[in-house]
Amino acid sequence: MTVINTINELRECLAKHRAKGRTVGFVPTMGALHEGHASLVRRSVAENDITVVSIFLNPTQFNDPKDLERYPRTLDADCRVVEQCGADIAFAPTVKEVYPEPDTRQFSYPPTDAVMEGAMRPGHFNGVCQVVSKLFSYVEPDRVYLGEKDYQQIAVIRRMVDDLGFKVQIVPCPVVRQEDGLALSSRNSLLTDDERKTAANIYRILSESRTLGLSVQQTHDYVVDAINAIPGLEVQYFSIVDGDTLADVNSWDEATSTVGCITVFCGTKPIRLIDHIRYK
Repeated sequence: MTVINTINELRECLAKHRAKGRTVGFVPTMGALHEGHASLVRRSVAENDITVVSIFLNPTQFNDPKDLERYPRTLDADCRVVEQCGADIAFAPTVKEVYPEPDTRQFSYPPTDAVMEGAMRPGHFNGVCQVVSKLFSYVEPDRVYLGEKDYQQIAVIRRMVDDLGFKVQIVPCPVVRQEDGLALSSRNSLLTDDERKTAANIYRILSESRTLGLSVQQTHDYVVDAINAIPGLEVQYFSIVDGDTLADVNSWDEATSTVGCITVFCGTKPIRLIDHIRYK
């Protein structure tokens, strides 16, 4: 595996592979890699000739400086994971390399980027689109592998791909969970052992909500009340939405795909955890 830090070197390296007709798979990450990331990398390796994994903690998608400061930084360990999974290139640029000048571009894809995370974290998805569009232009991948834990982010990136005309296949990959159901996340490393056990209740309650035969509003209220009743957990939002547009639904027959998306604060710091569940 090769570690590359500059855009020019990355482009030159990939141009040689493309000249030989090789396909390129891409896994964009912000580092602090775990088994969820590893599953994406392994799938890309299996389905492409060359796999590139970016490791770049993007500052423009953090509206809270403290959140950016707390985010784990484990570059050496991340590179070992990438290599063990069989990837060919780890692209680990500096902030100055990616943003030699401030990126003033504005992206807007309502309602997809305006609800849930978009409403709670102003500017977040604009920063996501800034960095992902840059990375796509550097790598020019045939396929991009994204984890479905960030369900809304995939929907926003799809809109951006259509808007900017990138010729890339978005490959959504299932959430990887611990045995107790907790979705793997880089933020989990910031939880204590007791907080991790408490956080497992999020998916337990989401799963229970699918079995109760309640209306949309009743399901919403059940999930929020049940999670908030557990010491150490506080729901920031829970939205039951159209799985494609992310617009709110009021009844189960409003959309062909219905998803419940949730963000919960866990612990005393607190740590912000996201998850989702498919209702149909």
